[in-house]
Amino acid sequence: MTPVLGQTAITTVSLTVPDLRKAEVFYRDALGFEVIDRVDKVDRGMAKALGAPDAAIARVTMRLGHQRMDLLAFDPPGRSYPAGSTSSDLWFQHCAIVVRDMAAAHAHVSAFAITPITMGGPQTLPPNTGSVSAFKFRDPFGHPFELLHFPEGIGDPSWHRPGRDALFLGIDHTAIAVSDAAQSIAFYEKLGFTLSSRSFNSGAEQSKLDAVADASVVVVALSPTESPPHLELLAYRTGTRRPIPPHESAGDIALSRTVIEVDDLASLVAFSNDGSHPLSATASWDRRAAYSLSDPDGHRLILRERVSVEED
Repeated sequence: MTPVLGQTAITTVSLTVPDLRKAEVFYRDALGFEVIDRVDKVDRGMAKALGAPDAAIARVTMRLGHQRMDLLAFDPPGRSYPAGSTSSDLWFQHCAIVVRDMAAAHAHVSAFAITPITMGGPQTLPPNTGSVSAFKFRDPFGHPFELLHFPEGIGDPSWHRPGRDALFLGIDHTAIAVSDAAQSIAFYEKLGFTLSSRSFNSGAEQSKLDAVADASVVVVALSPTESPPHLELLAYRTGTRRPIPPHESAGDIALSRTVIEVDDLASLVAFSNDGSHPLSATASWDRRAAYSLSDPDGHRLILRERVSVEED
């Protein structure tokens, strides 16, 4: 399938938090992020792209390795995560952080106010999934995260470059739960992503990793033209699989946003002509055009005009 938007890159995942200072301290101390930008009130263009043009929104941008994450605080804050949220509910979205040493990383993060998802500590998955070791947890605000350790030769080559001696190396991917893998693959291919791997994961280790009884999940890796991070689709066949509920406000804590830079925003008009993926009105965010839209399951995306390194 031919992508309609040319070159693509996931530039950041935006997480909504109720307390910006508390969140900044947690991500710095627990996961090794550093602050690279701070805005007390975002401009109206960015607020419009976030779906709240008149809201008071503060932003902190943090970096881990070469990847970024935005923290957004709305005034007033929105609702917390739905009660009893699970890994198979369709509002699930996590950021996967690559670690140099899983035992050390697990011990370090466990000293903070996290809520484990994975049962029994880090799990080593079967060889058909690369023998990767992983551990999932929720931060103090309910956002799910995953720690990943790749054996030599597995994962993006950048994670194995000499001299990368930090405990937390960077963000490998953001993963979203989806109801229909084929439907989501078709959607993201139109945005310039390429199917790079597909596996069927099940068994005791997967069940413990996700805290989903008899876990059975199709895992699809979709790569933008520049990565990491890439996008991962989690199409569970078991578990609760509840749809994303209507959001009361743009400041709901469970409302995460994936920001994707694209070459050709003009092609979005043709992409959305059938009405199945309506775009917001265009906004000007830091002098770049931006649109917001939702994927087939309701995960929020912001598509932003791409600029060259020289222009940025």
